[in-house]
Parts: sequence; C-alpha cells; structure tokens
Amino acid sequence: MDQNEILTHVDHTLLLQTATWEEIRQICDDAIEYHTASICIPPSYVKQASDYVQDKMAVCTVIGFPNGYMTTKTKEFETKDAIANGAAEIDMVINIGWLKDKKYDLIEEEIRILKAACGDKILKVIIETCLLTDEEKVKMCEIVTNAGADYIKTSTGFSTGGATVADIELFANHVGPDVKIKAAGGIASMDDAQKLVAAGSDRLGTSRMIKIVKNEAASGY
Repeated sequence: MDQNEILTHVDHTLLLQTATWEEIRQICDDAIEYHTASICIPPSYVKQASDYVQDKMAVCTVIGFPNGYMTTKTKEFETKDAIANGAAEIDMVINIGWLKDKKYDLIEEEIRILKAACGDKILKVIIETCLLTDEEKVKMCEIVTNAGADYIKTSTGFSTGGATVADIELFANHVGPDVKIKAAGGIASMDDAQKLVAAGSDRLGTSRMIKIVKNEAASGY
C-alpha cells in the first residue's frame, strides 16, 4: 500500500489545547491537498473550518473529549451543536467508569442517543483501549455493534497509550459486519500506519502522515 492510499485512510488531526485557527487552517489545506478522509479538530473550530473547506473535505470533531465522563445530555447537546455547525463525523468518548462498573445498558443507550443526534452523519466510538482489559474491549465491540455506531475507535491520544495492531485485530474479530475500525494515538511512522490498515483499520487518527510525506519530498526520497 503506497503513501497516497494510506493518506485516504487518515483523519488529519489537531486536537491540542493550544491549537489556533492558523494551525487549523493549515490542517485543512494539507488535508485537501493530500486527499485525506477528513480533518479532526476541536468543536470550537468546526463552524469556521466547515465554512473554509466547504464541500472539499469532511470535518470531524470530538465529543465528551478526552475523558468521556460528561452526562449523556451534555454529549447529546455537543453532538447536535457540532452537526449544526457543519460536522460530518463525530468521535465520542465512552464513559469508562460506567464500563468498569459494568453499566453496559447505560453505555449502549448513550451511543444510541448520540447516533440518533448524528442522523446520517458518521459516529465513531472511542473506548480508550489502554485503560481496558481485553474482556472489556470485546464487550465494547458488542455494545458498539448493538448500538448501531459506524466505527469503534481505539484511543483519544490523551491517555497512557494509543493504537496497537493487537487491538485492531481484536476488534476485527469481534465487531459486527457493519462496524468499521479507527486506530488513533501513537501512529508514528508510515510503517505503523500500513500495519494498522492491514490488520483491519479503515481510519487512522494522526497528524504525522502528511508531515512524513512532506519531509520525504523535501529530502528527495
């Protein structure tokens, strides 16, 4: 798989607390130039970015980010606001405490509510794999499938670890046929990206792939 194909799987991401509009605009420009799947940016920039890219690029944003322990009503409001501002894709964070407490029904209902708020837009569910046991990861595959979300996603990139090939393979073996997989966090090289896609990941949440391509071009490789 060549670099151009890898880039079509990338959600070109900037979620740092210090992100400025100038940096977000560069993310937009790079995503359009290199034909990524989307840009993934903070909710406060969705309207401005959506107006800027128009129909040239899908805008993705994050909900309940990065800790996931907001109320369902709060996440629902965030989701509806993001969609109204032009978001085409929503990456929500589950309530990890609920998972540890085995409150599976609450998690599934929250995902259903946010999927309803998305309408025909894409919903990805971040489960923060680095904080979970394999048993909990498998349970979340079941919940995400039953709730009708579009993707299960490994990580926020703000916790103790990111995507691994082992977790993508685990997801691939346990999600339903209509659920896709997004790997995020710690994707440091093109080799990492290729291995994650080969293992079953349809999307990659990262800011590094375009930087790698630019650096190689500048170096004459």
